[in-house]
Amino acid sequence: MSSLTVALAILGGLVLAGVIGYNAWTSRRNTPRQPQQLPADEGQASAPQPMRGENGEEPVLHADPSMSSSAERHEPLFDPDLPAPGTLAVGAVERRGALDPLIDVIAPIALDALVSGDAALAAMPATRRAGSKPVAIEGLNDSNGQWEPPAPGQRYRAFQAGVQMANRTGALNEIEYSEFAVKASSFADAVNGTPQFPEMLDEVGRARELDQFASSHDAQLSFVLRARHAAWSPGYVQQNAGRLGFVAGLLPGRMVLPTSEAGLPPILGLAFDTQAALADDPTQSAIRELVLSLDVPQVARTEQPFERMRQVAATLASEMDGVVTDGDSQLLREDTMDIIGADLEQLYDTLDSRDLAAGSVLARRLFS
Repeated sequence: MSSLTVALAILGGLVLAGVIGYNAWTSRRNTPRQPQQLPADEGQASAPQPMRGENGEEPVLHADPSMSSSAERHEPLFDPDLPAPGTLAVGAVERRGALDPLIDVIAPIALDALVSGDAALAAMPATRRAGSKPVAIEGLNDSNGQWEPPAPGQRYRAFQAGVQMANRTGALNEIEYSEFAVKASSFADAVNGTPQFPEMLDEVGRARELDQFASSHDAQLSFVLRARHAAWSPGYVQQNAGRLGFVAGLLPGRMVLPTSEAGLPPILGLAFDTQAALADDPTQSAIRELVLSLDVPQVARTEQPFERMRQVAATLASEMDGVVTDGDSQLLREDTMDIIGADLEQLYDTLDSRDLAAGSVLARRLFS
């Protein structure tokens, strides 16, 4: 065998090895990043220990019964019609669902005699909405003089029915007002009461003004975190987000950062491809972008949500080799975020001046 043949054979072998190596490197680079496997003792040591009550049982606040047996933390349920858990023991604190003339049309219902809570509950409308607007009925408790939703065993000397004037579906219109009036009148007849309805055109006009204000002062922010090189697997995303306090959402591909007070809307949301989360083999699902979101009116200013949003975005980008962009794939720089933060401070001040502070009961109802 000539030296030329040997040289060509060696060169061919090197080329083949290079191709194999390049293919292996490319395959490794394109394989979605997987979560780190922690030693069993380390995982146990880092797992947060649940708080327990005096009887040794774990407290449950707005928990999903179908998830109570799972070791993984999940997004707490948020029911806008229920009182916040932290406010149950404080009578002077704002109550969720309480009618307020700032955002509700209220119709007083005078009574000829006291009405029991059981009778009032039996007379309640089958549905608590007029079109897309929530409807509520409250009674004036004869024993404590407080307005409250009718409750068994109580007696009431007056009632009031209300319908919300605006939400994110728009302003209360004439048809919805008429539906509300029918429901309130039916309830009043059942409890031998006499309702007094405000002038429809005046209230619909007031609803339009409120809706215009809400529309011009609503803010829902989102950052997009994009992978620089290798894609991410769902487990990799969940592990990195979990280190920052995020918990699994109720929907596949969703995680949330809970507030400091259980039962309230989350501070931030983190979403990725639902199909990737539902794949038969999630380890092979490739995620190339995440959406980090903040519903500004739903979260109290004291939680510093935008500052935490920036911190979370920066930390995830650093640890997961990503970049932070807007929805048009434009990089979000620090000076741009500073401008957004300043605009949000002005928005907070405006909402405060209208008694619609971000995160308050009224703001959560109006911007829903």
